[in-house]
Amino acid sequence: MRRPNSFILLLIFCCFGPISYGQDTLRLAHSEFLAIVKNYHPLAFKYRLQNRMAETDIQQARGNFDPVLDAKIGDKTLDGLDYYKQRNISLGIPTWYGIEVNGSYNHLDGEKLNNSDTKGGLYQMGVTVPLAKNLLYDKRRALLEQAQIARRMTEAEQLLLTNELLMNAENTYWEWVKHYENYLLQHETVNINKQRLDLVIKTFQHGEQAAIDTTEAWSQLQSFEMQQQDALLQFISATQQLSLYLWQENQQPSSITTGLIPAERLDKNNLYSSYTEMLAEVDGQLLQDHAALRYYDEKARILESERRLKLQSLLPKIDFTYNFLRKEGYGHHYFPLFDNNYQYGVKLEIPIFLRQARADYKNAKFKIQQNNLDLKFKSQELTIKIAGYRNEVINYWRQIDIATKNIDNYTKLLQAEQTRYLNGESSLFLINSRENKLIDAQEKILELRLKFLKSYSKLKWTNTNFMETGD
Repeated sequence: MRRPNSFILLLIFCCFGPISYGQDTLRLAHSEFLAIVKNYHPLAFKYRLQNRMAETDIQQARGNFDPVLDAKIGDKTLDGLDYYKQRNISLGIPTWYGIEVNGSYNHLDGEKLNNSDTKGGLYQMGVTVPLAKNLLYDKRRALLEQAQIARRMTEAEQLLLTNELLMNAENTYWEWVKHYENYLLQHETVNINKQRLDLVIKTFQHGEQAAIDTTEAWSQLQSFEMQQQDALLQFISATQQLSLYLWQENQQPSSITTGLIPAERLDKNNLYSSYTEMLAEVDGQLLQDHAALRYYDEKARILESERRLKLQSLLPKIDFTYNFLRKEGYGHHYFPLFDNNYQYGVKLEIPIFLRQARADYKNAKFKIQQNNLDLKFKSQELTIKIAGYRNEVINYWRQIDIATKNIDNYTKLLQAEQTRYLNGESSLFLINSRENKLIDAQEKILELRLKFLKSYSKLKWTNTNFMETGD
């Protein structure tokens, strides 16, 4: 028995329409979402603070070269006897090459002074020069140099962490879009099956349909209703995950009080046509310019600075100090330096066995070797990751092309089954079976598009991690 044409028209349900929403619905675009994460997310703000903290570390290290002004006043009186009255002011100026320049004025008076003390006012100007240890390199120079290198390390680390945050956020966004589209798919499928059930019941009431067909239609509808509820739950869960990246300007979490849906579609994306440009751009980058490797390069410089500093500990500490003296109220002569009005001294200090110094120097060299091994491993790991992301992007794009053709085939099979059913050569069971195959294929291509976009995202942020050369 031939079915009415109206029944065939209702069976054509290959395309699914969007769900209507109220006026309070908000659509969140991909670019807007990433801008929110980059500008307002607490972790992004925290990473930016790291750069500012590195600047303060440099300022702190430069403080070791600040001149030091010192003043001292002291009196001692006992049983009416003035032992001494002392007035002292001095200025010490450290320099880059370990030499310290100092000047002072001392005024001393009293009745109980040491024989080596000079009574009255005394001007002093001198210099202290290291002759072995700390001459070529010292702790002050090392701290400043390491702080400057650490700033570049922080910049590389901040870039890596920020881009990782944005990559995770972007992947969460695409997962959210995927769950939304899957919900739309299930929702529209339920609506179509409701219409089919109504038509089957009516045709059964007119004696044009077997009773078992109503049971078949009911079973199919209930199955899709369960899938719809599961898709809704997954979309709500994905929205909650997305909310972890939605923050306000004052680093307060945004509360989603209205319906929030994506403004993007997985299938309406220009990345499918422009991904080859990304592949070419990544291939043109120099691996050593990647922030992860630059981080280890800068760390190697810090470790080399530490090695040079430990090497100084193997040298004897020999400091030569010379002070020119001028007594207040007396004439003076600058030259010759060792003729009159001067004070000098030589200080020697060296551990006998140098066990601590030798151990520290060995450890510094071992740390350099460890960092070199870490650099080699990270380089190989990065090479494999980039190759893996490239292969994933290419492979998923090819699978999407195959899946698209597969959907076209399932659509034709469903339409053919409907025609056979119209001619009395098929059954509702076979139509439902074709429909299930089509739905599975449509769910599969959603998953493939998500995998493509996530792999593309990983490759994109890996490419963004390449830094410009030059120190």
